[in-house]
Amino acid sequence: MTEVFIYDHVRTPRGRGKKDGALHEVPSVRLAAKTLEAIRDRNGLDTGTVDDIIMGCVDPVMDAGAVIPKAAAFEAGYSTKAPGMQISRFCASGLDAVNFGAGKIAQGADDIVIAGGVESMSRIGLGMSGGAWFMDPSVNFPAYFMPQGVSADLIATKYGFSRTDVDAYAVESQKRAAHAWEKGWFDKSVIPVKDQNGLTILAKDEHMRSGTDMQALASLNPSFQMPGEMGGFEAVGIQAHPEIERINYVHHAGNSSGIVDGASVVLLGSKAGGESMGKKPRARIKAFANIGSDPALMLTGPVDVTEKLLKRSGMSLGDIDLFELNEAFAAVVLRYMQAFDIDHDRINVNGGAIAMGHPLGATGAMILGTVLDELERRDLNTALVTLCIGAGMGTATVIERI
Repeated sequence: MTEVFIYDHVRTPRGRGKKDGALHEVPSVRLAAKTLEAIRDRNGLDTGTVDDIIMGCVDPVMDAGAVIPKAAAFEAGYSTKAPGMQISRFCASGLDAVNFGAGKIAQGADDIVIAGGVESMSRIGLGMSGGAWFMDPSVNFPAYFMPQGVSADLIATKYGFSRTDVDAYAVESQKRAAHAWEKGWFDKSVIPVKDQNGLTILAKDEHMRSGTDMQALASLNPSFQMPGEMGGFEAVGIQAHPEIERINYVHHAGNSSGIVDGASVVLLGSKAGGESMGKKPRARIKAFANIGSDPALMLTGPVDVTEKLLKRSGMSLGDIDLFELNEAFAAVVLRYMQAFDIDHDRINVNGGAIAMGHPLGATGAMILGTVLDELERRDLNTALVTLCIGAGMGTATVIERI
């Protein structure tokens, strides 16, 4: 098998996913094109040598539809020789795009792949592409379908996380993200989004609330109690997990991932591909895996896929220096730390989606880049990146610095 290397990565800032968000007027294809332009320009890339462009996009409809990475390549001025493909595994789409590209390189099919993702949630709302999972009773009954927030509250109830626990985690995420931005730790990888006149629209993650404290979060009402109790989804959760008498609703907008716009890409290549670019690799893709998990708990897939990945790769938790787990909801990360007895100093060390937001299709590639930068900053070696996924799945990747 051919070794797969990471040569570079970039991302846009995350714009608030509402009509008054800074990136609302920027179509998905333009966000994606901005990252393609940046990865080309900063690496002097001959785009005629790019074997594929793979991007995750969870809701590929309207201006995000029709194979958005190929459309973005046209807008970015890439060679017509560069093909494109969009994929979706819900929240892990961006990381799976990287893994898919890595697999193609490992098999010898490609030498240079650009992989990542894009989502403009202010323009295309969550779930606008529809789907049988939550619309067809023949599917959602056996899947124990419920809103993800209710599943997050089910996890908190089952594993004993209180409102104080999840709020405290959220406050720390905000503090870490603000500190990382203040210290300039994201500067080399975050590219400003500019308009056609070259004026900067957004240069920094817009969703953050650095002044968040426990008192502010305590004033927020639980977001998922009404769909749980009035919508009947609590009964679904208890049917799947009868050991639970009732769900304790602890999640709200302040301790859940933010809805945002953004795009990201990772430049992957074989050794030969790197030599053709004149680039030295920064890291290698060591291993990756996917798994299906409990559909009612839904968001515990990172625990299951980490166990699978470590077993298949012959690694242990002690081999991992840093962990990066998408902060879909606070209880997701708390359960992961609980399951593996991981100290908070080793996971999401620069905050996460609770503070900065979760642009669905792009997040996986974003957090992979974040942890690579942090490995380099700390002079550490190995990181594990993972995300929970709708319908009960998990994706994980291990990277190793060169």
